[in-house]
Amino acid sequence: MSINGPHSHEVSFIDENGELKTTKVPVVQELARQGLVNDHFPKRFIALPPTTCTVDCRSATPPVIDIAKLKRDGTRELELRRLADAAKEWGVFLIENHGVDDMVLDDVKDVVKGFFGLSFEEKKANVGSYKSVDNMGYGKNFVKSEDQPLDWIDRLTMKAAPVDPNEATNGLLVWPKKPANFKQAVEKYVEKTRKVLDGLLQDLAESLSLDRNAFLQYFEPKQSEIKVRVNYYPPCPRPDLAIGILPHSDASGLTLLLEFGATNALQVQKDNLWTTLQLPNDNSLLVNTGDLIEIMSNGMVKGAWHRVRAQLDVERFSLAYFYNPPAKSEIGPMVGDDSSEMYKKVVVEDYVSNYYKVNPTTSKEAIMYAKII
Repeated sequence: MSINGPHSHEVSFIDENGELKTTKVPVVQELARQGLVNDHFPKRFIALPPTTCTVDCRSATPPVIDIAKLKRDGTRELELRRLADAAKEWGVFLIENHGVDDMVLDDVKDVVKGFFGLSFEEKKANVGSYKSVDNMGYGKNFVKSEDQPLDWIDRLTMKAAPVDPNEATNGLLVWPKKPANFKQAVEKYVEKTRKVLDGLLQDLAESLSLDRNAFLQYFEPKQSEIKVRVNYYPPCPRPDLAIGILPHSDASGLTLLLEFGATNALQVQKDNLWTTLQLPNDNSLLVNTGDLIEIMSNGMVKGAWHRVRAQLDVERFSLAYFYNPPAKSEIGPMVGDDSSEMYKKVVVEDYVSNYYKVNPTTSKEAIMYAKII
């Protein structure tokens, strides 16, 4: 059985000699539809080291932060302490009572399922794929060689902010045309949840005894960037060999995750152990801290190191969006009078460019770009 047939994404990368190379990457949704059996599991999707959980893994429910309690004087102080602990110790936390209407979240789920319900030919016909640093459109990213282990995932990536005034005329077909309300549903979701994240940025700074606007000051309203990435993980016949997403941190300030389908696939590294997050099957939202917050907080908060396990009999969808200051802005650590800077100032687009250059990796190599050695 060939895995490099017509159902492939074409990706380009710079090899170790600095030469531009092109390779084809199988579409995992199509591999799953073929009904792969163990004897025919593609070697390109065998992740090393093995990703099964033995003594090095555990399961736990992540901390839950009640946004409503952060808004009430009688409960705010305690909830701020819980927020600081969650950010420092976990780097991920659920938020409840966030105020985003269930209809907004359900509409996003519906259009995501609708897009991945299309045939491969329909997907390719109504959205493009572009070989830029962040691989916009429908396709793959983080491909750096022809022999690296590949994630068991299909992706769709769009920039939701700032709005490109030339989007209609620059020839880039990044937003799917099917389902017809895809862009409308995602943009409404981004509009509503961005307000939640802005409030969280202020609350997080205050919880760390920083000025309330220490983080939010970098997120200029009109130029800050929001990239939306839709991830689809089909059932995998060999979850002991494959991995949904290789371990990584995010090159973001905050990342917001709406997931549905399998709810026990996401893992975060805590206390040097992989912890499988037990997430509710509802409209809760998950927040994880990114590398840029690690820099801004002078290391008080770390960019969460996380991965996604492949699942045998269930599919998983997630919509992640990455909230960043403007690409050309300079960010730096916020420190008190009795602290010293452990991180240097960096330009956001320079950090992100280096991040994509060094990832994927087996350690937090990307953040070393900003650390003062």
